[in-house]
Amino acid sequence: MQNHLPFLPAALRGQLQRWWPEPLLISRRERMLVALASLLAIAVTGLFTHALLGPEPMLVASMGAAAVLLYALPSSPLAQPWPLVGGHLVSASVGVLCAHFVAQPALAAGLAVGLAIFAMIVLRCLHPPGGAIALNAVIGGPAVHAMGFGFVWLVSCNALLMLLLALGLNRYLLRRPYPRPLPAPNRHLVSDPTPLARMGIRDDDVNAALAGFDHLLDISRDDLEQVLTLAEMHAYRRRLGDVRCRDFMTRDVVSLAPDASLQDAWRLLRRHKVRALPVVGEFGQVLGMVSLVDFLKRLDGTPEGLRERLARLLGGRGAGNRVAAIMSSPAISVREDLHLVELVPLFAERGLHHVPVLATDGTLVGMISQSDLIAALFRDRLHGGDAR
Repeated sequence: MQNHLPFLPAALRGQLQRWWPEPLLISRRERMLVALASLLAIAVTGLFTHALLGPEPMLVASMGAAAVLLYALPSSPLAQPWPLVGGHLVSASVGVLCAHFVAQPALAAGLAVGLAIFAMIVLRCLHPPGGAIALNAVIGGPAVHAMGFGFVWLVSCNALLMLLLALGLNRYLLRRPYPRPLPAPNRHLVSDPTPLARMGIRDDDVNAALAGFDHLLDISRDDLEQVLTLAEMHAYRRRLGDVRCRDFMTRDVVSLAPDASLQDAWRLLRRHKVRALPVVGEFGQVLGMVSLVDFLKRLDGTPEGLRERLARLLGGRGAGNRVAAIMSSPAISVREDLHLVELVPLFAERGLHHVPVLATDGTLVGMISQSDLIAALFRDRLHGGDAR
């Protein structure tokens, strides 16, 4: 900002610098899609409300503010379904009651906004446009006052339509999850945190930091924790240097064709003492992975007689005795130029043991196992990675 206002004294420019916002980290494409989604949501909500309730009115002004949250800040705790619908419903009801029982307009307006905010906080549905809708119920004029609690019905219809559109537009136009997904549970169905969550900044650390603020932040605890984890990974990546998958992957890859027999697959798994092998097509593309788990999935029943059931599976005939019948597909793979740090979530969070490595043309060029990753990380520590 100081460069934009050279005619101001330096001291004044320094003071104004605090007011100048940081640039929004959003791509040009994302800006266009957010604007388009907001346009479609408001237009469709107005048309449907007109069809349901008649010509006047079609929309309440707070839907414009709700569109900002739903499409520009969809991960915000204030933009989730319950705050959107509950915040509008509660605020409209409070506003109508204040307009009806308090004769003095300025006092009614103040009470409406203050009580609406208090009620939204108590009911866990804080939604900034709710303050506007409570105020609108008081100062909206004779047309709004004549509607009485019909105004609440209008607001509820608008909010529900906006919610339905947000579910579709965020998913199919903007290609991102809405509402905010719940954190993934431990895949082993135990109460321990996931491996990445046990290291570095923990849940208790985040909770303690948030408690110290004593005011609301427009970011969920889970999103904040994810940002901190990504920052830690970025810092570790900088310290490691430019270490790519191609630098430490296994190049002599043992693979199978999709029409290979289960006996061949089992023999190779035992011979090479690995848990999984890639299944490769005619042109070198990875079609799937066959692992010990894939074999166990086919052996239904109790552990008793496991050897006999495995013998019957391996001795079968026809298409059911081919690798293609039991392999896991599609396979999770990585590019050979992927940085080492990016592999950590795949192994730690998703429970993978082997990951195929692909060239730029999509063909298989290597494999990386948990052992390879551990060895690469250990090598960095052994050679003084902390000194960088």
